[in-house]
Amino acid sequence: MSLGRIYIVRHGNTFDKGDSILRVGGRTDLPLSVSGREQARILSEALSDIDFAKAYSSNLKRTRQTAEAILGSQDYKLASFLTEIDYGPDEGKPETDVIARIGAEALSAWDEHAIPPDDWHVDVEGLRTAWQAFLASCEPVGNTLVVTSNGVARFLLDVVRCDVDVPLKLRTGSYGMIDLTPRGPVLSGWDIRPAL
Repeated sequence: MSLGRIYIVRHGNTFDKGDSILRVGGRTDLPLSVSGREQARILSEALSDIDFAKAYSSNLKRTRQTAEAILGSQDYKLASFLTEIDYGPDEGKPETDVIARIGAEALSAWDEHAIPPDDWHVDVEGLRTAWQAFLASCEPVGNTLVVTSNGVARFLLDVVRCDVDVPLKLRTGSYGMIDLTPRGPVLSGWDIRPAL
C-alpha cells in the first residue's frame, strides 16, 4: 500500500544534436537546449494529471527550467543537495578527453557502480544521507516532485528498496517513482522517458 509518491525527474538536454557534448556538473550552469525544452514540455504533458503537493529543484538553470515547465505557476523550493556533482578536472571537457584522462574502466565504475574517480568532488555518503533525510521529511500522503541531475539521482537508489535491477543512470528527460509505504520507500519505476 502506497501512501505517497515521489517523482524524481532528471532535467532535459543541455546539448543538441551536432553540439560538442561536454561533461557538465554543478559548476557549469547551462540552460536547457532546444531539445531539452522539448523534453521538459513532454514531461509536463506526461505528468499533467498529477497534483504535486510539494516540489523541489536544484538551483541550476536546467533543473529550474524543467521544474517550471512541469509545474507552470506552482511554487517550488530549492534544495542545495540536488545540485549536480562536481566533476573536478573533467568539468566542461568532452567525453573523449575524460576517457583519455581517467580510462574506460574508471568511467565504467562510475556508470555501473557509482564509484567516482578520486579527483571528482563527490560526497557519496553525504548524498546518501541527504536522500535519507529528504525521504524521511516527505509527507506520508500526496505527490512530491524532485528535479535534479544524474550524478545526484543515482545515489537515491542506495537508500530505497529496489525489487528489480535498474541502471543507475537516469537519462535526460526521464523520471523515476518512489512510493512511500509503511515498510519504507520503495522504487516503483525508473528511467521512464515519455515519448517525443
